[in-house]
Amino acid sequence: MKRVCMLALPEALASSVSIPLEMMSAADTIHGLRQHRRQRQLQLDIVAEHIEPLPMTAGISLTPTTSLDQVAESSLVFIPALWGNPRAAVRRHARMVDWLQQQYQQGATFCSVGTGSYFLAEAGLLDDRTATTHWRYFDDFSREYPRVNLQRKRFITHQDRLYCTGSVNAVRDVMLHFVEVLFDAQIADEVARHFTHELKRSFEALLLATDQKNSHHDEQIIKVQEWLQKHYTETINLTEVAQRFGLNSRTFNRRFRLAAGKTPMQYLQEVRVDQARELLKQSNLSIAEIAFAVAYQDVSYFTGLFKRLQGVTPNAYRRLVRNKVFNVHQEG
Repeated sequence: MKRVCMLALPEALASSVSIPLEMMSAADTIHGLRQHRRQRQLQLDIVAEHIEPLPMTAGISLTPTTSLDQVAESSLVFIPALWGNPRAAVRRHARMVDWLQQQYQQGATFCSVGTGSYFLAEAGLLDDRTATTHWRYFDDFSREYPRVNLQRKRFITHQDRLYCTGSVNAVRDVMLHFVEVLFDAQIADEVARHFTHELKRSFEALLLATDQKNSHHDEQIIKVQEWLQKHYTETINLTEVAQRFGLNSRTFNRRFRLAAGKTPMQYLQEVRVDQARELLKQSNLSIAEIAFAVAYQDVSYFTGLFKRLQGVTPNAYRRLVRNKVFNVHQEG
């Protein structure tokens, strides 16, 4: 039985612990049902320095199932994202750093979420290796750990047995990769249907995916971009979006263009067309169904917009991709 550990500490984002736990548990349950047996393949543990309730973000309390001292070996370890100053958290949890070094020497695979990569870097495991972290701490991370090959435009990095994700948003994608490795592609597909509305992309494509759409440091506009990425299937009034984030229309448009290099409408159109591209590549939906899926009721308008941004019509794009006439660069 493989042991999968989710580290927990008071400074952690609760979702960066719960998402890996829930997705792994779901995969193990599905596997058991398919094998017509109740015996689990994985031992899932929430691991902390002490077995006592931990106050986490948003008022959530999490009780570990075991302590560091009780875990001699593990197969896969998740290091959560940290809320606040990650360097201070690392200093307060030196025992966890030592434990990570020991586990890696014994063959464990690690996956850090967001600023959880500080723990791996502090343990020296990322020296001369590729990694990423939350964008807000890029400069601090580089100063603190100059030997790490920090990838500022990657959502996910992987080298040897070390995986890093730039934020909690990327956790589901890398989790599906681990489910496929530990079980199989069919179980990963089923887990994906339960935990995300998006089609599962290949892990190789995710490693190449860049954060170009959000590669700036206006935190308010990044929040807007993330909101648009989440709600692109809805009818969106950009004036109302500006109000939602406490900005008047003029300031909103000026700051968005300055940060992203395009207007909010251009950005939203690109997000929708990017999703349409994925549906054209990976589904048999009609052009009208795809247009509707990305919030365009007028198929003619959608077709014209797609051609303007991609240089070919949706039908032509689908034919070219499926015939492998050219290799399409997949954006994150």
